[in-house]
Amino acid sequence: MTRDIDTPVTDNPATSRFEMPIEGETAFVAYQRRGPDVLYLYHAEVPFHLNGKGYGGRLVEGTLQAIRAAGRDKVVAGCSFVRRYMADHPEHDDLRAPQ
Repeated sequence: MTRDIDTPVTDNPATSRFEMPIEGETAFVAYQRRGPDVLYLYHAEVPFHLNGKGYGGRLVEGTLQAIRAAGRDKVVAGCSFVRRYMADHPEHDDLRAPQ
């Protein structure tokens, strides 16, 4: 079951980040493109003073939803937070790139 998010997550290709505005700041998941159809998600960051409010989970969920909506990429979870989120949410297993 995919949770809905109330804050949009958008891809910013200029910075290679999926970004989510929160409380006047920006949380993000940084990525590297690995070939034509694989994104390596290597760092997720929520501003420190906003930790513990559930924004990290919403950020990763929104990132995975954006990747799914684009319909072309698979994911390698290089970031421990993203890896843990995906392990806890098997509904996103179809986005995993073969390793």
